[in-house]
Amino acid sequence: MTAEMAPIVYAPIGVIRSQHHEPEKTPIQPVYARGCSGRAEILPQYVEGLKDLDGFSHLLLLYHFHRAGESLLTVVPFTDDQPRGLFSTRSPRRPNPIGLSLVRLLRIEGATLHLSDVDILDGTPLLDIKPYIPRFERVDDATAGWTATVDEETARQRGRRGYGE
Repeated sequence: MTAEMAPIVYAPIGVIRSQHHEPEKTPIQPVYARGCSGRAEILPQYVEGLKDLDGFSHLLLLYHFHRAGESLLTVVPFTDDQPRGLFSTRSPRRPNPIGLSLVRLLRIEGATLHLSDVDILDGTPLLDIKPYIPRFERVDDATAGWTATVDEETARQRGRRGYGE
């Protein structure tokens, strides 16, 4: 293995707490988790890094899919019936099981970030926090690939995965 391909090791900066305890009942994206509360509990050595975060309405959380299972290169997405290439999906069963969610920041109390629209399993290791900055992340002319063929009602029903029923 070359230096560029050496293993990469990350350590959690905290843990995500949520009302979701079963993977099969956890909404698949924040848009289908509206109103789902949660929190990020940050380890003491990283609390100083929360300075100035309170001015942001939304955060991008990067986390480790600790219960994802074995990696697959072809998956049937939650919102579709057709097998798709893994990298054209948001499936958690990835070679590097890293998740990304855009959540609403409600408030900060010490080492705890109180959140809404949380689609993350309780006990998930938090790897990083980045502020959502609309002028950086918003793309007005984006296309959605195969996901555009799934009607919104089907996507919403499957995406909620039993939450709120």
